Amino acid sequence: MNALVHAPGFGLALTLAAYLGAGELHRRLGRPALLAPVLVTMVVVAVVLEVLRIPYAEYLASVSVLTLLLGPATVALALPLLRSGRALLADRLAVLLTLVVTGAVSVTVTVGALVALGAPDDLVLTTLPRSVTTPVALTVGETIGANTTLAVVLTLVSGVLGATAGPWLLDRVRVRDPRARGFAIGVAAHGIGTSRALAKSDVAGGWSSAAMVLNALAMTVALPVVARAFS
Repeated sequence: MNALVHAPGFGLALTLAAYLGAGELHRRLGRPALLAPVLVTMVVVAVVLEVLRIPYAEYLASVSVLTLLLGPATVALALPLLRSGRALLADRLAVLLTLVVTGAVSVTVTVGALVALGAPDDLVLTTLPRSVTTPVALTVGETIGANTTLAVVLTLVSGVLGATAGPWLLDRVRVRDPRARGFAIGVAAHGIGTSRALAKSDVAGGWSSAAMVLNALAMTVALPVVARAFS
């Protein structure tokens, strides 16, 4: 048993099995945001590593192939821009204004709240990437010197909260246009929110994907500049 647990491919097999199982559970239960496959997989893997006392460094080496695939996954995020290019250009002023306002509010609220509570600078740096999708959060976190593991966890939590509360809030303020709903969810809840938007509407899903990509591009430029004040 010990030899199996510490075998080179154990971490990869564990991660894939947990994700496939979480995906099937998510589908059968009607795709609830709180049971997003990525989040469930993270919890399952963390519990197994703790119970079996597998060092995180050993697990990380086992799943190195998944880490390498984050690069192509990040590049693939540009595909929604190609599919929605004409629609985005038609509403370019509204899109640009929305990106600027949401980005400024996200960073200001995050930094302002932590500074007001007396949080240390390293914690502020770690929370900055929470508003972008996971592959980008990992890259940005490494660039600004954040705790990348915690940054990814905060990104997932932010995505789950946005995917859960976002549609409800949009209903309360009577936002019906699928383009506006999708864009709002994509900016606030990135990948997890986009998967939920796609399950509801192709239009909302497409705009959510585009918003996620555009927000990631904007934050990749803006966050390192903000981080200089805390490094």
